[in-house]
Parts: sequence; C-alpha cells; structure tokens
Amino acid sequence: MPHLKQPKKVQPLWKEWDYKAQKKGLHRTVYSVNGDEYTGEWLDNKKHGKGTNKWKRSGAIYDGDWKYGKRNGFGTLSVPAESGGFKKQYSGGWKNDKRHGYGTHFYNELEYYEGEFYADKRSGWGRMYYADDSIYEGEWYDDQRNGQGMLRLANENRYEGSWKDDKKNGPGKFFYLDKGQMFEGVWVEDIPKCGTMIDFGREGAPDPTVYPIPSCKLHDSETVLQQAEDMFLQEQE
Repeated sequence: MPHLKQPKKVQPLWKEWDYKAQKKGLHRTVYSVNGDEYTGEWLDNKKHGKGTNKWKRSGAIYDGDWKYGKRNGFGTLSVPAESGGFKKQYSGGWKNDKRHGYGTHFYNELEYYEGEFYADKRSGWGRMYYADDSIYEGEWYDDQRNGQGMLRLANENRYEGSWKDDKKNGPGKFFYLDKGQMFEGVWVEDIPKCGTMIDFGREGAPDPTVYPIPSCKLHDSETVLQQAEDMFLQEQE
C-alpha cells in the first residue's frame, strides 16, 4: 500500500506572534504605561521569580520574590526618605501581595514590629517597640494586641496578662519594680477593677515605698475578691 504523508498542521500566524510577544524568563527593565518599572523574571506575561519593581506614583521599591504577578515569598519594601535615598519599611514574608508570615515592619525611626503577619495585619506572635521605649511582646490578632502578652515600660515596670482589642482585659499582674510592689487582679478596658497589692522585692527596689503594705483586716477577704473577679470576668465573656 502506498504511504500517505499527512500534511503538516500550520498554526495561525497570530499564535506564533503572540507567543513571541509574551514576556518570559529574565528581562531587562520593562516600563508600564503608568510609569512603573520592573526588572526581573517573567512567566506568561506575569512577574514571576526574582524581580524589582518601582512604583512611579509613590516612589516605593520592592525587591524580592514574585508569583504570577503578585508579591509572594520573601521580599523587602523600601520607600523614599525625606533626607533623600530610601528607607526600609518592611522586610519579610509576602503572600498575594500582602505581608504574610514572619517579617519586620518599620513604622518610623523609633517604632517597629517584628513577628508574624496574616493577610497584611499583625497576627500571631510578635514584639512591638514603641517611641516611648516601652516594648510589648506576646500575641496579636487583627493588628491589635489580643491574647497573652507582656508590656515592659521604660522604667522596667511591666504588665503580664490578658489583652483584648489592644487593651488590658482579663486577669493579669502589674509589677512596680521601682517601688517593690506587685498588683494581681482583673482589668477591664485598661483599668484595674479589683485585685490584691503586695510587697514584691521591696528591699532591693531602687525607690521603695516608705512603709510596707499592711495586712488586710477584711473578714474572708479571699471570698470577697473572688466574687468581684468573677463578676468582671463574666462581663467580658
């Protein structure tokens, strides 16, 4: 039998032209219509791999990982500094163009956060350094202090306990290390509602109180305190 050769299928020219026009692999700087600049790797016309993007409108620069056109992986975002040049704003994990995972965010020259992010918000464990030299270390949720955490003030006095909606809420302890005292009780909206104050390392405190705390003469004080704490804790549930 004679062998019949199948005719070769010819792709339309537009498909070949479209394939050649697609950005893929490593490219030099590509300029967008709005003035943005990108230098790095591409896949199917999308930023994919390692690359650096500069936004014309804000002047910000991102250098790091990309995945299908979005910041994904590890990267650093820098913004223009008033004195000239650039200053680092965030360095860490990204997912779908948002801060995600572990990273460090600089809010200004004196305040910065290092810890976990979720969908562009502080969530999980983290440490925040404030301009007044106080430091919070503990749990976060939805960009606020929520859960268990410790706030250490500039004079080394500190609060250890529960937080809710960025305020002291629930059981906790406040250590007045400068005076040699400690308060343990229940907080509501940053205000201590009930608890006990005792001497705590008063002998070695830098500025101790003149007299020690006298003993409580209230009959069955523990029951009275427990009832008060239960009342305030139930109100928070």
